[in-house]
Amino acid sequence: MEIWQSIILGITQGLTEFLPVSSSGHLVLVQNAMGLADIPIMYDVMFHLGTLVAVVLVMYREIAAIFAHPVKNHLVVLIIATIPAAVVGFLFNDLFEEAFSGTFLGICFILTAVILMLGEFIYDRHKTKYDISLYSGISMGLMQALALFPGISRSGSTIAGGLFFGVNRTKAANFAFLMSIPIILGSLASEVLKLKDTGFGDIDMAPMAVGTVVAAVCGFFAVKFMLKLIKERKLTGFAIYVTALGIFVLIDQNVSHLIFK
Repeated sequence: MEIWQSIILGITQGLTEFLPVSSSGHLVLVQNAMGLADIPIMYDVMFHLGTLVAVVLVMYREIAAIFAHPVKNHLVVLIIATIPAAVVGFLFNDLFEEAFSGTFLGICFILTAVILMLGEFIYDRHKTKYDISLYSGISMGLMQALALFPGISRSGSTIAGGLFFGVNRTKAANFAFLMSIPIILGSLASEVLKLKDTGFGDIDMAPMAVGTVVAAVCGFFAVKFMLKLIKERKLTGFAIYVTALGIFVLIDQNVSHLIFK
């Protein structure tokens, strides 16, 4: 892999991991566009590590507060919310691996748009805005499990899962990003375990290091951007974007074959 390709993948991973547009879906799209097949797993490991560093740097006060005051800051709810994705990922790992071929990518992008718009529609009908509860935490956890499919945004789906229950927008976003930490850790652990079977592959350290740093920097700014944006604006713009992207992917897969040969 060339350094410029690694930079593009790092930017893609860092920005889209935390924007409600699906990082996994964008990585499938970008890798196909650049003709990159069978990228060594170690690249995925390091890029995920970059985004983990980013979210921890932004959310370190919230992380510290959870352990200082676990009941007040919903530690139990956070643990429960993480369970659905962990269980579904374990039971249906082969299905999700197959999905990374891009078969369902266009449909999943459009489904992300539906989830975002539905979340905003229901949220507007809640006269009172709430804190995180067990029920809203479970809703966010179930949405996170659904987002294991490439093209379905993890951050967007989990935030929408909170909006369904009228959770304050900022609190829903904060909790969604906190939920990302165990999921990214789980993804890291899964990828590291795969290294036992696949080996490290043909790795060039310079592109991997550059891509990891780029993923961390872009992820840092993406988290801060989303936390600010969610206070002031709805997710409608992102819904329009992923709808257009989903339509493009469906046309390309079935007609033009510019990216998906």
